[in-house]
Amino acid sequence: MRSVRARAAIGATLVVAVALVAAGLAVLLVLRANLIDQADLQAEVAAREVAGQLATGTPYDELELDDEEDHPVQVTDEEGRVVIVSKDLRAVTGTGTSGVTPVPSASAGASPSPGDGDDDADDADEDGDGSRPGRGEVSSDDPDFSDGTATVDGTTADYRFAAVEATTPDGVTLTVYAGAPLAAEQEAVNTVRGAMLTGLPLLLVVVAGVTWLVTRRALRPVEGIRREMAAITASEDLARRVPEPGSRDEVAALARTTNETLTVLEASVERQRRFVADASHELRSPIASLRTQLEVAEAHPELLDLPGAVADTVRLQVLAADLLLLARLDAGEKPGSATVELGALVREEVSQRTGDRIAVSVEVPQGGAFEVNGSRGQLSRVIGNLLDNAQRHAEGSVAVSVAADGRGVRVEVRDDGAGVPEDERERIFERFVRLDDARSRDDGGAGLGLAIARDVAARHGGTLTVDRAAEGGAAFRLWLPRPA
Repeated sequence: MRSVRARAAIGATLVVAVALVAAGLAVLLVLRANLIDQADLQAEVAAREVAGQLATGTPYDELELDDEEDHPVQVTDEEGRVVIVSKDLRAVTGTGTSGVTPVPSASAGASPSPGDGDDDADDADEDGDGSRPGRGEVSSDDPDFSDGTATVDGTTADYRFAAVEATTPDGVTLTVYAGAPLAAEQEAVNTVRGAMLTGLPLLLVVVAGVTWLVTRRALRPVEGIRREMAAITASEDLARRVPEPGSRDEVAALARTTNETLTVLEASVERQRRFVADASHELRSPIASLRTQLEVAEAHPELLDLPGAVADTVRLQVLAADLLLLARLDAGEKPGSATVELGALVREEVSQRTGDRIAVSVEVPQGGAFEVNGSRGQLSRVIGNLLDNAQRHAEGSVAVSVAADGRGVRVEVRDDGAGVPEDERERIFERFVRLDDARSRDDGGAGLGLAIARDVAARHGGTLTVDRAAEGGAAFRLWLPRPA
């Protein structure tokens, strides 16, 4: 019961069993209804045949009662007395009376005694109420049908009886009960029921077996995927991939998605490994330099390079802060939902940079609303990193502008430096990446500023790209969406 194959086989078998039982009951009900309709027709034909003879004045003892064994007949008068029964009829139920012994009565064709029915028949003819057939007529109404039994020649069986009224020429109204046997109906229903009860278990066994085999075949690739995933987990080798079946079904889609997930996971782990290795390398230099200075100062206090030690400490502090921020971003830290006015944020950031090598030109339209949702601290960090990068590479001018751009806000930082080669415009956003020119002029940066800026922009639903500025240098464009 714990396997998919077992649950699928049991579920399919139960569904088929319910469907077959419902269909079997419907078939039996329809079959029984049809057979009863046939028995009703046979009983009605037999009853109307006898009623027709009575309506024409045929004497009781001269009635032709064909197939008396298959169609037993009982005739009663208006008072419920039995006047005619078929030969060898010994008992009957389901008719107007259970009597099978005719009582003395006037024969059809004889003159009825006063009060024997002439007045009643005449009244029926005159009133025309249709409750009784007229003289010499058989009722045209649908007969009444009933279930009962009859014992004919010592054999008792179930019958379907039809009741038809007829009025003799003498004005006597009689009710003819003629039966049709239900043995054939019962036998047919029992035969069909037996066939169903015999075939149903066999069919369910076949359904369960076929479902088991088909499910096993369909899930065979899943087992291969499971084994390979278990092997990958045990070996920790994310370069391996699960087998992809040639089919175009859900299992093949699962295998492809699993391999895509493994690819992303491998890239993430490799990126994390590179991050740790690069972080270790970047941390080693300022720590080693600071340790050397402290050891020299311990032995020769007069040789202590205090400004250098402070610079190395500041560099180490900045690098640690960058690494912690990247770690929080990688962990999926939410940027927050505070409302930030980018125009005011840019002015505030520029106003605090009094010691920059080159004065920053700010272009923010007056009266503009440049609000976005996010973390004020992280967005300030992005703008600061972009300005630091521009200061590092500019020749003589740095400009920052804020403007509306579609459904968002665009912040652009431009410089008049050498710019970024087109084939390096994506690479510079990778962590610990510094171009040759940046390395030669770097003042201690670890190559994390632009990587942090792009990660923060992405966390805020925006983008960060670089292009060529009109001044000839680089133009970094930060785009962030407006609040919905």
